[in-house]
Parts: sequence; C-alpha cells; structure tokens
Amino acid sequence: MSGPRKIAIIGGGTAGWLVANHLAVELRAEPDVEITVIESPEIGIIGVGEGTVPHLRNSLMKFGISEAELLSSCDCTFKYGIRFSGWLSAEQHGADNFYYHPFSSPYPGGYDVTPFYLRHAESMAFHSLSEVVTLAEANRCPKTYSSAPFQGAANYAYHFNAVKFGQLLARNACERLGVRRKLATIVEVSLDTSSGDISTLITNTGEVLAFDYFVDCSGFRSLLLGDKLGTPFLRADKKILTDAALAIQVPIDNEQELKPFTHATAHQAGWIWDIPLTTRRGVGFVYASQYLSEQQALQQLASYLNVPEDACQARRIPMQMGYREQFWVKNCVGLGLAQGFVEPLEATSILVTDFVAELFARHFPLHGDASAARNYCNRVVRYTWERVMDFVQMHYCLSDRDDSAFWRANRFETERSEVLQERLSIWQCQPPQKSDFFSRFDLFDVDNYLYVLYGMRYKTRARPLTSNEEAVYAREFQRVGQRAEQMQASLPGHRQWLREFSQAVQQAR
Repeated sequence: MSGPRKIAIIGGGTAGWLVANHLAVELRAEPDVEITVIESPEIGIIGVGEGTVPHLRNSLMKFGISEAELLSSCDCTFKYGIRFSGWLSAEQHGADNFYYHPFSSPYPGGYDVTPFYLRHAESMAFHSLSEVVTLAEANRCPKTYSSAPFQGAANYAYHFNAVKFGQLLARNACERLGVRRKLATIVEVSLDTSSGDISTLITNTGEVLAFDYFVDCSGFRSLLLGDKLGTPFLRADKKILTDAALAIQVPIDNEQELKPFTHATAHQAGWIWDIPLTTRRGVGFVYASQYLSEQQALQQLASYLNVPEDACQARRIPMQMGYREQFWVKNCVGLGLAQGFVEPLEATSILVTDFVAELFARHFPLHGDASAARNYCNRVVRYTWERVMDFVQMHYCLSDRDDSAFWRANRFETERSEVLQERLSIWQCQPPQKSDFFSRFDLFDVDNYLYVLYGMRYKTRARPLTSNEEAVYAREFQRVGQRAEQMQASLPGHRQWLREFSQAVQQAR
C-alpha cells in the first residue's frame, strides 16, 4: 500500500477541526488512513472569528452537521451581510452615512441595472437593489417556520461562538468521521536528513510521534511551516495598515433584539466589529498602532460601549497582515493563522481557511508524486490570498474620509497590487462585469465588488440609457421595494424565530 497514511493536524480550533472534517470526508473510502488532531492543553485559541459567509453552509452539509446542531450548540444568530457605518466622509455624506454588503444578487429580475443606479446615484443607495437591507433593518429572520434546513427566504450566513463551533467540529470529526484526538504540547520538530520532510514530533513529556503528513494549524506561531521549514512570510502591511485589535465580550439582555448583520463602524484609525450572538455581543476594536496608541484605542472602545474605561477588560490581539510564500512545503501544509492572516473585515479568516482546507483535502497525495498537486495548489492559494487582500484594501483606499492621517494614508500612501489598480482604472469607465473576474478562485466576485464599490460611492462614467431601458430598470427597482415590504410583513422577527427554535429543541429533548 503506497502513499502517506498517517496524518497529523497540529492545533485544534476552527482551522484544525475544519481541515480534519474535510480530510475525513474526502478520504472516507480509504480505510487505512489515520487522521489525528493534536491539541495542546496549554495553548488557547484566538476565538474571535465569529462571522461567516454563506459558503460555510455547504461545508456543514458535506460534513453531515445539521443546521439544528449548529444553531442549538453555538449561540448562533443569522447574518444577512455587513452594515458599514461611517466609512465615508461625514462632511460630504452625513455623520450617519452607511452602506450594506448583503449576501444577495444586485441583479433584480436578472437585469444588470448598475447603469440605472449610476444615473440616479445621488438619490438612491446601491444596496437598495436588494430586498435584504429592508429585512436587516427591520430585524427579520431570513427563515420562516417552515424553511428547510440551510434554506431561507433570503441568502444568509451565521454568527457563532467560535470556541463552541470548534467543539462542534471536533465532536463531528471524532464521533462520526473517525478522526483521532490527542492532547499533547509539541516542543520540537524533527526533519528527515535525506528528504527534508518532517519526520517526527516531540512532546513536552518526551514522547516521539511519527506521521507521514503534517498539517500546521498552530496559529501565529506557525511551528512547522514557518519555524521549522523556514517558509518566508510575505508581509502586506504596506497595503493594509491595521495591525492590532482589542476584543471583548459584552453580555446582552435575553429580551434584546438581535441584529441580523455584522456591524462594522469606522473610527479615526480603523473600525469596530459588533457581532450579536444569542447570549452576548462580540466586539472588537481594530486599529493601526502607527496612528493610535493602545490606551487611546481602549478609551475609544469604552466610549463605543458606553462603559467606564476601567470596566473595559479587552484582550489585545496583534495582527500581522500577510501570508506564507507557499502553504504546502514538502510533507507539510499550513492552514489558518499558521498560513496567513488578513484582518477580519468581510469574515475573511474562516472563508480562506475553509476554502484552502477543502482544496488540500481534494488534492491529498495518496498515491504517486505530490509535486504536481503541490505546485498547483500553491499557485491557487497565493492567487486567492492576493485577491482577498485586494478586496479588503479596497474598503479603505476608496474612502473619501480625510479627517485623520490614517484615512489619508489609505487613500494616498498605501501600495496597491497591479490587479487592483488595473481593475479600479477600468471601473472608472465602466461598471464591474462578471468577465472581469476570470478565475473561480476570486473568493469575492463581481457581486461583492459592486456592493462595496458603489457603497463607497465610486465614480464611474454612466453610459446613456434608452428610454426602454430606463423604464425596464425603473420597474425592476420598484419591484424590489414591493418584494421587500411583502417579505418584511411575512418573515418572523430574528429573536422571535431563534427563541421558538430553542424552545422546540428543549421540548424535543
């Protein structure tokens, strides 16, 4: 029997258990493959990646995790998208300016009505091309009481307790998919002197563990991929300036309404995430330490939460933007924070980790030479990271805020990739088209760019419309408003649906 059969995943948490589930599902027809997750009882996890995108529903179904399991065990709420507040100049657009990036198509009736929006941009918001914003602002649930699992009246993702989500993934991997779990702290890594492959792991008790393949999910330490194999880290701090976050959990009243969106509020040197769970809010103050001290950040976070500064016990999380030059080296793969990081705007961490974990699992080299698959996957992942960086950076560099050095630096001083610069130049003359995104590895595609680009009021030359086009597009835009009113009237409240779901689960037990 040829090929690697024993796989070690170093580190649990969301990244480790995501790849464990992906590998177990993809290799389920290989009875001799052993997958072991090695978790250290001494090392905690970051645990703040609490927002997701809709694609995660596909992975959960693939793993055999029901939506009911997720909702009942991870303090979940639903997420229509992200509400961006204050990302534009208060002087030009008002102090209460905001826009939405919803998980819905901006093509009402199947028409690309962007030219219609550009002609009426002064009197309408681009996100009004979707019914979702009305539902989000009215705190409506995307599901009815009769909705099938993972289905709803509108597209959605989740907010969840990241620690509990990791525990759910762990239970599923071990109990349903046969993944092994070992508690140990790795202190040393040995290489095969002839091949350069990783051969063994040594624990703090002196135990020597031998495997054929290794997946590094050790977090920012990157114990195997970075430290042992010396894979270079490509920094992106000249593109994205934020480099720290203060994270805190805020209790909520169990009668308080739950917002079905992530709230991203800009401040003078970054932004604040505000994520509602059924039991608490997860709040994080993301900032650039070059422009704001930790003490100033703490003061502003306390002000946002309307609490005394000494009562604001936040955890500081350093953030180094960038990614490893290769994520797959020899017989080692890095995933999650061990592979790369870009700040959590747009729920990037879980999105990239889930994508790369599935890519690796589908290309796992059970037989023959792994070099072709390794080279291909490394190219794909590098392209994916670059485009994700572009998308996150675009939120900053398009802002017309000039009230602080941070926002001015984002507009005029940061580096931009050739791809982003070229796309923005093209989009000055015409709106984004599907054909502008030629790779399926653009995790953010034309719909995502349209919402952010025109949420940020990007200037694009409007093409003339025929009288017939004007009439058709106006009709479709009117229908969006009508459907939004109908859906708002028929969908239950967000908190109401979750409460009744929880009661039904308790009764079933």
